[in-house]
Amino acid sequence: MDRGQLPLSLLEVAVGVVLVLSLVGTVALGVPGPDTREPQLDAYASDAVTLLANESPEHTGVTRLAEVLDSSARFDRERETLDRRLDRILPDNLLYRLETDHGVVGYPLPAGVTTGSARATTGAGSVTLRVWYV
Repeated sequence: MDRGQLPLSLLEVAVGVVLVLSLVGTVALGVPGPDTREPQLDAYASDAVTLLANESPEHTGVTRLAEVLDSSARFDRERETLDRRLDRILPDNLLYRLETDHGVVGYPLPAGVTTGSARATTGAGSVTLRVWYV
């Protein structure tokens, strides 16, 4: 009967060693963190659109966005100013694309990148801002 218990004790020790090694391996290697890039990008886009939606217009209109969305002529006139403003608002490590019914400001959107986006609507129309890391 003593012989039958020896293998069971060895089995218990082996299972214990495997559990301890797996725990040590998990702690040593770590668990990958969640991808937080998209929520951060959404926050950047939302903040930038909110700033634009609440800024005073350069010429006429209620806000800068309402002025830009009012007509194609106004959009064309304000395109460079809007582009410079977005460049100043957003961090240097981001590229952007602001899409309106009258045109686009910013960079072409590359395929396969993680993007964040925000949308704002005024009485004259809506804009969608997409941002991504360089």
